[in-house]
Amino acid sequence: MTTTRYRIQFPPIESQELGQDEVFFYLVENDQKVKFRFHDYGEIYKRPGLYEQVFYDRLKCNSPVKVTEILQQAVRASDRYFSQMRVLDLGAGNGIMGEELKKIGVARMIGADIIPEAMDAAYRDRPGVYDEYYVSDFTNLSNDDKEELADWGIDCFTTVAALGFGDIPPKAFFQGLSFVQNGGFVAFNIKQTFLDHSDQTGFSRLIRELIFSEYLTLHHLELYRHRLSMDGQPLYYYAVVAEKTAELPEDFMVKNNIES
Repeated sequence: MTTTRYRIQFPPIESQELGQDEVFFYLVENDQKVKFRFHDYGEIYKRPGLYEQVFYDRLKCNSPVKVTEILQQAVRASDRYFSQMRVLDLGAGNGIMGEELKKIGVARMIGADIIPEAMDAAYRDRPGVYDEYYVSDFTNLSNDDKEELADWGIDCFTTVAALGFGDIPPKAFFQGLSFVQNGGFVAFNIKQTFLDHSDQTGFSRLIRELIFSEYLTLHHLELYRHRLSMDGQPLYYYAVVAEKTAELPEDFMVKNNIES
């Protein structure tokens, strides 16, 4: 992992009357300021260590550690072992969540993201974490990718810090979940407001319907500090671990009037 340090500038607090997916920072390169939105992942991943410097060093993101921690608790309470598990990490980015899972002994790791820069960064910064990495749109997977993913025998599905802002649409999350075998674990995090019934977005409704359905058994739900905002205020998310208990019907989203 590179030790390159970048010159990063956060804008004045009063300019940050923006949604969490619209917030931006400046990177000073060659004496010029380049503006990046937090979700400009492709350009950020091209610069080794920039993502970590912004989100983990400056903003103290804690989500991969927290979600891994509660997943580990759930697995330990079952008759399963990480050394036997095959994990699909959707929205894997440059491999931070995969690295945390490897630390606790996960046997097989499959990464997936929609942008090729994510895979390139994962192989560059964390070689050996993923056994395979798919650059695929999970809302429109090819038949070949579906067959390959099904062949892995996935019994754990994770997605961290990538849900609810359009990065992973409801249909993509649902598709990822469909690959998990019955009895497998599901671990993810979501913004605090997404469990509020006043939030009627497709993703929020999908998560609520799944959590309270016969297809998932909830093991752990915890409110925690995901990271800091630019002005130092804590941003709270829920960490969720559940067990898939039955096959999801293909028309689940249609029956529940959930937009994809």
